[in-house]
Amino acid sequence: MKNEKYENIVKKYAAKESRVSNAVIAFIVGGLVGVLGEALIEFFCFKFHVSRNEASTFMIITLIFIGSLCTALGFFDKLVSFARCGLLIPITGFAHSMTSAALDFRKEGLVTGIGANMFKLAGTVIIYGVVSAWFFGTIRLLIGG
Repeated sequence: MKNEKYENIVKKYAAKESRVSNAVIAFIVGGLVGVLGEALIEFFCFKFHVSRNEASTFMIITLIFIGSLCTALGFFDKLVSFARCGLLIPITGFAHSMTSAALDFRKEGLVTGIGANMFKLAGTVIIYGVVSAWFFGTIRLLIGG
């Protein structure tokens, strides 16, 4: 009986969000991040006369810097509450996870605070990325790619 009462209270006060509108917003914002990335690549190619490969590296560094700066200034979370996963999925989300963990634990010191806790969320992303790359690289090697 108590569980049913609790479930009714939760349903009554739970935030109601539209998954379709969230998906559309995330798709549009993620696409805009992609357009920004492409614009940065073109800018670096044109302005600094570098190859597209080098400009891609500069673009990634720039997006990481922008994501970290927005996190440090305290308004990345507000952007994410509007943009949903459109900002969390690209490299900006990775930068946000690293920077926010570093800021949260900075009072505990460089080693036991920042160093020990900075990779809590990002570490799982890195390890699964490395393992996935190895797995699919091995499959590609076996297939003959």
